[in-house]
Amino acid sequence: MTLRYATLRNLLFAGVCAAATFGSPLMTSSASATEPRVVAELFTSQGCSSCPPADRLLHDLAKDSSILPLTMAVDYWDYLGWPDTLASSTHSDRQRSYAVKRGDRSVYTPQLVVNGLSHVVGSRRNDVVQSLKTAPAFTAKVAMSRSDMALEVTIDGALPSGADKANVYFLRVSSAEEVEIRRGENAGRTITYRNVVRSLQPIGVWTGEPAKIRLPKSEMRKGANDKCAILVQVDTDDGPGEIIGANIMNLQMASAAQ
Repeated sequence: MTLRYATLRNLLFAGVCAAATFGSPLMTSSASATEPRVVAELFTSQGCSSCPPADRLLHDLAKDSSILPLTMAVDYWDYLGWPDTLASSTHSDRQRSYAVKRGDRSVYTPQLVVNGLSHVVGSRRNDVVQSLKTAPAFTAKVAMSRSDMALEVTIDGALPSGADKANVYFLRVSSAEEVEIRRGENAGRTITYRNVVRSLQPIGVWTGEPAKIRLPKSEMRKGANDKCAILVQVDTDDGPGEIIGANIMNLQMASAAQ
């Protein structure tokens, strides 16, 4: 197993590439939820030799409709010789902000953050399964529908105790991206990444009352994405916090249904 540590200026964040073996199937076949009950953000990099097992595990997670797995490719390993073709500094900043909010300042790849709260090494199947099973239940219900003119997001439910608002995020997501890596620690590999986040932007604030947000149809597919997702997240001045609601829409299937 290769361990790599990186000191990011002014923040002393550790970077680790961790590897693990796989065991039994991740979730039981009885999972049949029509909307996710938990969000799993995988912070990964094409330049991390221990990330491919976690990338494959995320592929397994994507088969369970009760889980919303997201690939958040980071850019802080680009200097090793292979600039990650899917990476965004926004993802790196989000990962660092999670660490500051938790107070542990632990930033590494592959890191899986569950519902914006706990984190585990993303390639350790048993740890991932346990973290998903024990994740706090969503308190907000998110519904998504599409018309010829707009995407409509409906949010209902309740805020967690102590929260007076939550931010609503719109994500453009590519269901699959195949990348041939020609340099760096994964040179010679071709890896398929699932549910790749191409952009993440705030679109509103939810205060706990039933609410609707409409986005123009043009916003749904501005980039290389065939899905879009919504996250409802309790943020504070310290950084992003608990994700209390989420949903995802396949734009191709939505178009066929119209």
